[in-house]
Amino acid sequence: MSEDIDINDNDNDNDRVQSAPSSSVALLAAEPSPVAASETNQAADSPQTASASYRLAYTDVDFLRREDLRPARLQLELLKAELLQQEQGVESTVVIFGSTRVLEPKLAREQARAATAAAAADPDNHELTRQAAIAKRIADKSRYYEEARRLAAMITRVSQENGHRHYVVVTGGGPGLMEAANRGASDVGGKSIGLSIILAHEERPNPYITPELCFQFQYFAIRKMHFLLRARALVAFPGGFGTLDELFETLTLIQTRKVKPVPVVLFGRAYWNRVIDLDAMVEEGTIDPKDRDLIQFAERAEDAWAIIRAYYAEADDRDAIATDG
Repeated sequence: MSEDIDINDNDNDNDRVQSAPSSSVALLAAEPSPVAASETNQAADSPQTASASYRLAYTDVDFLRREDLRPARLQLELLKAELLQQEQGVESTVVIFGSTRVLEPKLAREQARAATAAAAADPDNHELTRQAAIAKRIADKSRYYEEARRLAAMITRVSQENGHRHYVVVTGGGPGLMEAANRGASDVGGKSIGLSIILAHEERPNPYITPELCFQFQYFAIRKMHFLLRARALVAFPGGFGTLDELFETLTLIQTRKVKPVPVVLFGRAYWNRVIDLDAMVEEGTIDPKDRDLIQFAERAEDAWAIIRAYYAEADDRDAIATDG
C-alpha cells in the first residue's frame, strides 16, 4: 500500500516522508549538542539564560506542546515511526487487530469462574449476573488468542526468510488479541511492530513487541497512516470500536480505490455476522453486492494464512509470499 495510500488529500504522503528526512537530519546534525551548550553556559547563568524564551526550540517541551505547534507534532509523529522502520528495513506488514479484552484461555477461564461464583453468591444482583454472562462469552472467544498467536508465528517465519523486510506483523500494541499476535512473532524469535496510542486505560505496551519497533502515538490519524502505509493484509479478530474503526477505514480506502486492494480476513464468522449485517446494507442500497467480497472469513490460523498466500501467489515480485511457507 505504501505508494498509493492517500488518507486526507491527493498529495503523495509517502513521497513527502521519503524526501523530508535528509534535510531534517542534516539540519539537526549541524546543530550543537544542547547538552554541550548547557554545560558551556553554566558559568554564564543569568535571568536571561534562565528564561524559557532562551531555550533551544527543539529542547523546549512546553513550547512544543503549544496548540500552535500541533502541525509540527503531527509531522514528528509521522517521521519518527517512518524513519525508524526504514532503518530496520521494514517494507511491508500484516496488520492484526482484535479486542484488548480477550485474554489467553487460562486467564479468561479463571475470570469466568470467578464471575460465575460471584453471581451465584448474590443471585438477586442483576449486574453480577450480567458480568458473569459476559465473562463466559469472553472465555468462549479466548480460543482466538491462540489462533492469533499461531497465525503471527506462521507469518513471522516467512518474514524471517526475507530478513524481516516483508510481512512483518504489526498490532496496536495493546493487551488481549494484539498481545497474542506480538507473542506469536516472539515465539519463533522474530520481530514484530506495536503502534501504541496514549489512552487512559492502557498504561504500557505488551511485552512481546520488538523494543526497537515499539512506537507510541498521540494522534490517531498518524497511527492510522502507519497501519496502512505498508500493509499487505488486514486480519481482524472479534473486537470493539477500535477494531471496527481500523476495519472500516481499510474497507473504505479499498472500496474508494484510494489504496491497492489487500486481503481483509475476519476471524469468527458468527461474531461478525451478528455485529455487522452486510446483507442488510446491500438490501438498503448503501453498499454494492460486490463490496461484500472485500471480506473473507476464517476460523483457524491455517485458513487465514492460506487466504493471504493465495492472494499473493501470482504476484510478480521476488518478495511475494512463498506458497510452500
